[in-house]
Amino acid sequence: MTPHSIAAELTRRGIKSPGGKDKWNQGTVRRMLSNEKYKGDALLQKEFTVDFLTKKLKKNEGEVPQYYVEGNHEAIISPAVFDMVQAELERRKRSTGSRYSGVSPFSNKIKCGDCGGWYGSKVWHSTDKYRKVIYRCNHKYGDGKCQTPHVTEEEIKAMFIKAYNQLVIEKKEIIANAELMRATLCDTLELAAERDKLQSEMTVLAEMIQNIVAENARVAQNQEEYQQRYNGLAEGYETAKSRYDELTYAMEQKDAQSEKMSRFIETLKERDGVITEFDPALWGSLADFITIGRNGRSVIFKDGTEITV
Repeated sequence: MTPHSIAAELTRRGIKSPGGKDKWNQGTVRRMLSNEKYKGDALLQKEFTVDFLTKKLKKNEGEVPQYYVEGNHEAIISPAVFDMVQAELERRKRSTGSRYSGVSPFSNKIKCGDCGGWYGSKVWHSTDKYRKVIYRCNHKYGDGKCQTPHVTEEEIKAMFIKAYNQLVIEKKEIIANAELMRATLCDTLELAAERDKLQSEMTVLAEMIQNIVAENARVAQNQEEYQQRYNGLAEGYETAKSRYDELTYAMEQKDAQSEKMSRFIETLKERDGVITEFDPALWGSLADFITIGRNGRSVIFKDGTEITV
């Protein structure tokens, strides 16, 4: 679902918003989905006081250092699930072709074999008895005019059923490979060690910055020399912060992939035998996306397994 449709559903259920209102809006949902406090962390100094007399606050846009504290309080969402949500939000934002609609479980899950973009849903014969929903490349009639064919929901479901039944035949081997992949590709120990070192460095630099600012406020001194010292410390902090953010993002991506793989493994372990009907829960848990090409079609599962159908 999109933040808009989640907001509509919460409103329909009569659940009060955080502000106690009857109607939710998508902005509130977006903020909740991306708020690090839900996984027990805290980003300090998102705002800072610009006038101590009026207590006026300003959004911190780099004027003062920010501090990210892990495990600041009890979490209500596991960090792995939170990171998986951030990865999904980023995936939707970066998806080419069109804005994520969330109108069906197949939204942004069908990839064009020509341009690599996503298929979108279209309605044929919308006003008569021949009405049909089909999916085709969003660049079908744009620049390049992709030649990949359209598909119906029935075809997509049949492709998944066929691919899943092939997957389940090699269930034990698939699970073993997925567990090995999860253990090796999703390990974050080295990244965490480097990030912890940078965190310590940033803490020291931030304290030094605060100390020289406080000293400059108390003691008259050469402002040119002060500015040079300040700029040097601030530059060092920003360099460390930039690398720290890179490591944090890489770790979040690995944690999200680990959670996705874990769910894939658990779902596969719980299921036995082939299926004859499309199961939306299985589709959501196991399938990453489908590729439609001019000369072939394949289902790519969340462990990377690709099955031609």
